[in-house]
Amino acid sequence: MMDPFKMYGKDWALLTAGSLEEHNSMTISWGSLGILWGKDIATVYVKPCRYTYEFMEKNDCFVLSFFDDSYKPALGIMGSKSGRDIDKDKAAGLTPIAYKGVTLYKEAKLSIICKKIYTEDFKLEKVPEDAKKNYYQVEKPHKMYIGEILEIKQ
Repeated sequence: MMDPFKMYGKDWALLTAGSLEEHNSMTISWGSLGILWGKDIATVYVKPCRYTYEFMEKNDCFVLSFFDDSYKPALGIMGSKSGRDIDKDKAAGLTPIAYKGVTLYKEAKLSIICKKIYTEDFKLEKVPEDAKKNYYQVEKPHKMYIGEILEIKQ
């Protein structure tokens, strides 16, 4: 059974935007799956300082990839290194593949392909005080991306 709380929070996921030739991925542990405006959706959050942010902004689609536990070290690399500095796919030992204009990973057990339907910058004045203290002392707040799920590939 798919448990989105475990999938995001404990297992982590890779968020990828861009084509096979030009993409970036980052490990995420925040997100949700649900229904909005009669559509199946996935929601993710990206800080503007992250390299993946640039790819999220200039691409219409994004992909969430989920992996077996054995890939946790690879996801650690994908979340702690910047694609500005290194080839993270190579460093993590992951194999990106082109699929319908997006980038998937051969090793993923589940890929969710999404088309952006709504975005919104977090407004600091609306963020709870404890979250401000824990997450936004140095960096700008996240941007929320809601994507309509186009396909789930297992």
